[in-house]
Amino acid sequence: MRRIYESNALSRDDDEPFSPRERKTEPQAMRSVDSTGLSRRFVPDWLCHRAISVDVSTPRSTYPVGAAIPFRVTMRNAMPFPITVTTRSPILWRWNVDGLTDAAEIPLHDPPAEPQGFRFDRGERKQFGKRWHQRFRVADDEWEAAEPGTYAIGAGLNVEAPAEKGLYDETTISIEPDDA
Repeated sequence: MRRIYESNALSRDDDEPFSPRERKTEPQAMRSVDSTGLSRRFVPDWLCHRAISVDVSTPRSTYPVGAAIPFRVTMRNAMPFPITVTTRSPILWRWNVDGLTDAAEIPLHDPPAEPQGFRFDRGERKQFGKRWHQRFRVADDEWEAAEPGTYAIGAGLNVEAPAEKGLYDETTISIEPDDA
């Protein structure tokens, strides 16, 4: 290495086009910005709640007894900037059947009460697919079949009073017995 430096092989000369030069350049792109932090500091909660819409849909409105009922939960940020909604726990959203969370009559989750942030990019749409197998959980290892009738499948963000804040939606389905 010493010979290279003593020989001036790495000389920098502005007159010779093929010799290396030091160039001072400006940064080509803006540094990344913590959009979650900016959303929490500058966007009020009421605006975060208005920016997000929740929609629950099923392919059909009537299902036979025993058939799995697929449903889709779609959440969308209508704002042209990122939004972060603060949730009550690490569980960001929940679904229910007739008000029973995860179609269970017993508590299934005991998450820590640590607030989390559910982040939506500008104009982002998030979709989640679930299935309800027409059963209600009544114990850790016991399930009851749903009777024929009308049920409401709902979903919302895990915030305090999601329906009042517009962060909840539900759809109604009917379970009809098979005609044999």
